[in-house]
Amino acid sequence: MSASSEPFSGSSFGISILRVHFGLILFAHGWLKVSVFTIPGTVGYFAGLGLSSFAAYLTIFGELAAGLALIAGIQTRLASALCLPILMGATIVHLNNGWLFSAEGGGWEFPASLTVIAIALIFTGSGNKLSVNRNPLNGYLPKAIQS
Repeated sequence: MSASSEPFSGSSFGISILRVHFGLILFAHGWLKVSVFTIPGTVGYFAGLGLSSFAAYLTIFGELAAGLALIAGIQTRLASALCLPILMGATIVHLNNGWLFSAEGGGWEFPASLTVIAIALIFTGSGNKLSVNRNPLNGYLPKAIQS
């Protein structure tokens, strides 16, 4: 059996691990906004940043939906692309807190790293391992962002 045909080897498996990990992080952050900070608390935090309640709801939905899609390997490129505004916004919000995420208020290291992961997955796709690899929208999307 060649290395490329083994189910748990090669770059495709590595990309799949990255995709699932990224999806878990996004979902966890969305769930945190719902279950710990609460939706009204998250809306209030966004308002304190000068952002609309719509942005808060969109962020929560985006993190939960994209997280689940990435975990399952559904529309990886599209889910990653749709996360970019959320991740870049988080990076901007944390810019004045310093680099390290352990800084008071959280630095921009972590959201910037997640932005890089999203960009990488836009280029690589799902990795095809550990993926349901269902692409119901592919007929309607530009080839560049199909899973």
